[in-house]
Amino acid sequence: MKVMIRRTGAGLSAYIPKKDLEEPIVKLEKEALWGGAVTLKNGWRLVLPDLPRDTPLPITVEARKISDED
Repeated sequence: MKVMIRRTGAGLSAYIPKKDLEEPIVKLEKEALWGGAVTLKNGWRLVLPDLPRDTPLPITVEARKISDED
């Protein structure tokens, strides 16, 4: 699924256009963000692609949903 990752005043946020859903990222599997899973405030876990650490935000990437706890 397409996911836009951006930095807000409160931290990182993920926007899923197909669902018209924006949620804060509350947990990172990898400190560098890329190449690992992130957990959204609603419980969704998404695996992000492996990109360079200095990739500028905002960016739209193809992510894979691995769990849905809501």
